[in-house]
Amino acid sequence: MITNTLKWVATVTLIIGFGLFSAGVPEGWYLQILGGIIWLMAGIRMKDKPIIFTNGAMTVVGIIGRLFG
Repeated sequence: MITNTLKWVATVTLIIGFGLFSAGVPEGWYLQILGGIIWLMAGIRMKDKPIIFTNGAMTVVGIIGRLFG
């Protein structure tokens, strides 16, 4: 139940974050990172290596891009 809730919260957070960021709202980036972290937590709970890798990498790359962009 908790894992399923995490997955849905992460998905909605990512969609809103990408929508805001695409519309030129810079704060949407924070929602994108938050969604990635929540999906990473869900992946860890599921022991799903591709989801762990993808969301871990996207979160790190997003943070690095923001710091150096």
